[in-house]
Amino acid sequence: MNEYNMPNGIPYKAKEELKKLLNGNRNFVAGKPTAKNMCLDTLKKYAFHQEPFAIVLSCSDSRVVPEIIFDCGIGELFVIRVAGITAGPNVIESIEYAVKKLKLSLLILLGHDDCGVMKYAKEHYPEETEDFKSIISCVYPVLDKNEDISCHNYFAKQHTIWVEEVLLQKSKIIRLAVDKGELYIAKCHFDHSTGLVDLI
Repeated sequence: MNEYNMPNGIPYKAKEELKKLLNGNRNFVAGKPTAKNMCLDTLKKYAFHQEPFAIVLSCSDSRVVPEIIFDCGIGELFVIRVAGITAGPNVIESIEYAVKKLKLSLLILLGHDDCGVMKYAKEHYPEETEDFKSIISCVYPVLDKNEDISCHNYFAKQHTIWVEEVLLQKSKIIRLAVDKGELYIAKCHFDHSTGLVDLI
């Protein structure tokens, strides 16, 4: 039974890692976290190397903390946080590092409800704003394709889908890893009202 409605064709390793994260999220929602790797002894274990099992690109929003909402501890996730999960050059290269050097097979793109970047973009589209130019330039293309989006949360989901397209267009490392079946990109959305992470 496909309890999380995962699409067919996910490489086995990535599928097992994704199931582990989604199960961890259910632990978080139930208020029964099981993560044990949250102490100095764990940190000492990884003092000179790291062995995360998944990459998570998430928003900088203080309510979206991947290690907590996925019930993980120190050393389990390679987390990149940036406002609105906007895929600028440094973000892309950070993901590339995790794919090429750490050989990770799962990338989670984690959008969320009530995202301030989506609200700001909606309020100012299509003008060129004086502030937050690089962030807005990463978000406006979604509105260029469908500027009548009225729901911020729907906008966030569409943007997460767009981020995958950007990564595949701009990164040869990521694109080749996906083409070879060495990397799976899971587009996810975090619902603040339920605490659940769902696949888009």
